[in-house]
Amino acid sequence: MSAARTLVVIILTLAATPLAAQTRETVTVDASAPAQPFPHFWEHMFGSGRAVLSLRESYREDLRAVHAVTAVEYVRFHAVLHDEMGVYSVNAHGEPVYNFSYIDQAYDGLLANGVRPFVEISFMPAKLAARDIRHSFWYRPIVSPPADYKRWDALITALARHLIERYGIDEVSKWYFEVWNEPNLDFWAGEPKQETYFTLYDHTARSLKAVDARLRVGGPATAQAAWVPAFLHHVQDKHVPVDFVSTHVYGDDTAKDVFGTKELIPRRQMVCRAVQKVHSEIQASPLPSVPLIWSEFNASWSNHPEVTDAPFMGPWLAETIRRCDGFVQEMSYWTFSDVFEEQGVVKTPFYGGFGLIAAGGIPKPAFNAFRLGEQRLANDASGTLVTRRSDGALVVALWNYAEVGTTSPLRSVALRFTHSTARSATVQQIDAIHGNVRVAYERMGSPRYPTQRELAQLREAAALPAPITHALQSGELELEVPSDGLVLVTLASNP
Repeated sequence: MSAARTLVVIILTLAATPLAAQTRETVTVDASAPAQPFPHFWEHMFGSGRAVLSLRESYREDLRAVHAVTAVEYVRFHAVLHDEMGVYSVNAHGEPVYNFSYIDQAYDGLLANGVRPFVEISFMPAKLAARDIRHSFWYRPIVSPPADYKRWDALITALARHLIERYGIDEVSKWYFEVWNEPNLDFWAGEPKQETYFTLYDHTARSLKAVDARLRVGGPATAQAAWVPAFLHHVQDKHVPVDFVSTHVYGDDTAKDVFGTKELIPRRQMVCRAVQKVHSEIQASPLPSVPLIWSEFNASWSNHPEVTDAPFMGPWLAETIRRCDGFVQEMSYWTFSDVFEEQGVVKTPFYGGFGLIAAGGIPKPAFNAFRLGEQRLANDASGTLVTRRSDGALVVALWNYAEVGTTSPLRSVALRFTHSTARSATVQQIDAIHGNVRVAYERMGSPRYPTQRELAQLREAAALPAPITHALQSGELELEVPSDGLVLVTLASNP
């Protein structure tokens, strides 16, 4: 996908009738303002459920749909070593037996659809686990340390060798290998948690690098932005390889869990406050140049239809992108698809799932996307992001954020352009009627199992409206942005 086609994933709809507008504000956009590179760090990686789901055609159809509208390059999923993948067993003599058939099918499927694996090495095969300790997820992964680290090392070595033999080191060296998932929570049963996780990391990283030093490995893959300073000091002191730091935060994590404080941090600030915290921790560490990959983020870590299925997500994501720019190399939105079973088999299309696409291939508001440029222009206006595409066109995003359960006053904006000879601009503005599939779904009576005909109607209802061309009056354009709304304004480049 060319750079000019890269897109920012956003939600563009509103949930309620706006209140009266506030005083009209003037936002001045200087087309000659200083610009800096604006790499699309928010859309290169996406999360998904667990490994075995990637073998389903519905998963792959959703992946193709997301690939068509974003610059996705990597996909991450849990449980590539879970027993349902059939990777590890023992023979009659108790000796290890490896079977990489399903792993091959999973990674073949990703590569065939134009993305690479972000390999999360988890969870523990039953025949290798020290204890049968299960996580509460519906598919019941084992979260125990290995009973025998020599056998764990041998498994990781065999896996790495197999991947290189199948795909070649030039390809596999472009992948990422992340050790485990959220070991500071109940995804890891080692005690004490941090010390035993570091042991797991050390064995895994050294085994991978022993096969080929070009393989990229990192951690600690923690929830709530935890453990990063201790992790970096550990790998430095013990001379353990590390190529990136990874961690997670969600918009409704608490300040107590993330920062150890009692403050109330708004949902729109939480993720980037945590990103900036970890960025500073890396800079103050013995390894200040190690890249930061935020391998999970979203506005909520739980299933809340009013959040992840709702128009709220557009302004939330736009605000998150604006605040996180410059502090992180990559961020992986959790998730691209509701082909997802952590709480069991999906029972209805809209239940607050994390995905951009609901069950049945129905694009949610979160799937709706539009273009932003590859450069960011200096602009201090709140709720505003000014970019320039590679063809010279200016792309301005304006949004009206409202906390969940509230409604913001109508945002009235006089958008004034200077140092531009453009006489018109195209505008995409989404309202309660356009781009919000929930409207059509509720009109249908909210069917639990939509028919094929209904699914086709819902997909059509989810489509973005075409942009409308507006003449500029003395270089100015008047706009109104409703609560939970977002507007994209595009000006062609100067001749």
